[in-house]
Amino acid sequence: MVPLIGYVDRFSARPGEPVAVKVSSQFDWPYRADLVRIIHADPNPAGPGIKLEDMPAAFAGAYASRFQPVHMGSCGVVVPAEPLALPDPCTIVVRVQPWLLDGRPQTVLAIEGGPALSVGAEGARLELADARIEVAAPMLKGRWYELRVIAGGGRIRLRQTALQRSWGITDSGEAETAGSLPLLDRLTFGAAPTPAPGQRCNPYSAFFNGRLEDPAMLAGAHDGPQPIEPDKPECLAWWDFSAKIPTDLIIDRGPHGLHGHLRNLPTRAMRGSRWTGEETNWRHRPREYAAIHFHEDDLYDCGWETDFVFETPAGMASGIYGIRLRCNDIEDIVPVYVLPPAGAATAPIVFLASTFTYQIYGNHQRSSVDNAFRARQAEWHAYPWNADQHPEYGASTYNKHPDGSGICYSSLRRPLLTMRPGYITFFDSRGSGVRHFPADTHLIDWLTVKGFAFDVITDHDLDREGAALLRPYRAVVTGSHPEYHTRNTLDALQNYIDGGGRLAYLGGNGFYWRIATSPAIPDVLEIRRAEGGIRAWAAEPGEYFHALDGGYGGLWRRNGRPPQMLCGVGFSAQGLFEGSYYRRMPGAADPRGAWIFDGIQDEIIGDFGLSGGGAAGFELDRADFELGTPPNTLILARSEGHQSHFVTVPEELLSNLATVTGERPEALIRAEIVYFDTLADGAVFSTGSITFCGALSYNSYDNNISRMLENVLHRFASGDC
Repeated sequence: MVPLIGYVDRFSARPGEPVAVKVSSQFDWPYRADLVRIIHADPNPAGPGIKLEDMPAAFAGAYASRFQPVHMGSCGVVVPAEPLALPDPCTIVVRVQPWLLDGRPQTVLAIEGGPALSVGAEGARLELADARIEVAAPMLKGRWYELRVIAGGGRIRLRQTALQRSWGITDSGEAETAGSLPLLDRLTFGAAPTPAPGQRCNPYSAFFNGRLEDPAMLAGAHDGPQPIEPDKPECLAWWDFSAKIPTDLIIDRGPHGLHGHLRNLPTRAMRGSRWTGEETNWRHRPREYAAIHFHEDDLYDCGWETDFVFETPAGMASGIYGIRLRCNDIEDIVPVYVLPPAGAATAPIVFLASTFTYQIYGNHQRSSVDNAFRARQAEWHAYPWNADQHPEYGASTYNKHPDGSGICYSSLRRPLLTMRPGYITFFDSRGSGVRHFPADTHLIDWLTVKGFAFDVITDHDLDREGAALLRPYRAVVTGSHPEYHTRNTLDALQNYIDGGGRLAYLGGNGFYWRIATSPAIPDVLEIRRAEGGIRAWAAEPGEYFHALDGGYGGLWRRNGRPPQMLCGVGFSAQGLFEGSYYRRMPGAADPRGAWIFDGIQDEIIGDFGLSGGGAAGFELDRADFELGTPPNTLILARSEGHQSHFVTVPEELLSNLATVTGERPEALIRAEIVYFDTLADGAVFSTGSITFCGALSYNSYDNNISRMLENVLHRFASGDC
């Protein structure tokens, strides 16, 4: 594990609000903590380099090192107030859909000090105190089975029944042995309690990778041929996973009310064995979505203890700060955004940090670490740890679980390696290869050097507070990739523009995916990669609605809100992390927008930069009047010269030759810089490219991209549009 690392309990705070800092140190001596202001987080020596400003802090000093472990893996836990005697005879039943049959036994259900029911490729297994029985009937991945444990008269029978017919295999069977069931004490679903757990040991083990549905206990020996429906008078306990889906609670519909909770956030609103395909919204037929998908690598909350608290002082300037941890030559810097005081603005411009996107991408494992990558890390003194090498902190929603299912939750209650100064994402032969948090400091550094006064806020703040948070500002600027949004954040931005606000969207592939949050499970984001779009994995049919808020997932375009409606441009093409340039278009001469080019004589714009070597690259947005680009929009510049690996996004394609717009697919590989104003004296300026901000510092900040943005923000900040 990383020898010194930390995380905070919140991404942002206002002056006077506390930020709890949680640290794990494997050193035998104290580490030191202090505060820095983060101005530029790109380590490339060809650019401005890492810029940190030392700041005074009351918490600064030495702290005792202690290792804090990470316990991954999800399960359900039920702890009765008192042990419950099970009748003789009785039946335990659960429906099981295994997703990873790799030879390891995986626990489906376990009673502490008693039997453990598990599955494997060879079939179901029941471990007793002094015996073990196995069903000699192999299981198939992704197929539903009913498992029954029937106990009575000193005998225990284990039955495995396939609920779906599979030709060419006998995957049903049973086995029997002498034995009896103990008192019902602590019960787990999807994992086994670890015997005598030590301080650093995960209290659970043998995690199940797959789906469980309707675990229940019934009085009597239920050995009929039909699958058991647990809603019977003989029911002693029935954990109905279709109840309270937006929460981490598991509800017992039996007479004893043996409710429990979920650990590490397994996935809910999953198709169960009863799903018919006739209804795809779990809220309408929740019993068809009564399954929970457990994974051995789920991680919601590391649960680390707080080492110290950063009490943001009154009068602290709004900005991006870092809690710096150091021991010997090891360093970790955990970012914190400090907002202005509530209801106040201390500058005419506010930077909206894409913290939803940072969190969704958090710890993205890209399999990109090779010798050349490591050499660059060392040469540039970049952040030395990479998510590829440290899966113990949980992966991102761009990765898959070991069983092949997509990761749909991302939590901030863990270290996020990718959200660090100096973190390199790609080996970029023409630039830095940084994305997200460090890439957005290209803009922060430029604003600072150019003398623009600005405050900072985050997506998380905007989601909670809405348009009122933006209203005091003359202009809102985004970073390079504001991709993920909730309805609250989109509504706030749209209301701000409608009310006369000015938005500078300085990235590409923005406002693309819809995500969900929930106060019932704080600090987590959910994504369902539904229908179309550029996807790292595809949600299963019928699983397009979020568990957290019940909303339809996928692209905002599929939800009736294409990005063009907000900012004039939307995602059109993607390639490798390489940049090209823009060419000035006739719209640049229109008197309504000609001021944007004051002092710029060049026809070619942005053929340089720290991101892919050009200001128009990687992911590209274009105007589309059919999708909502306002009719008064000026197309100021358009990119060209993109490499052969660029492709049109899937939602634009009807076939390999036909597109929604009727243009050739290759014609849609373009980024467009646009400008439009509103009837309420507001305005929007959009650049349509992820790599735009990487060009700002070129030639000591004296270049046509820098001049263009300077013209825009001076006009926006003055209110004269």
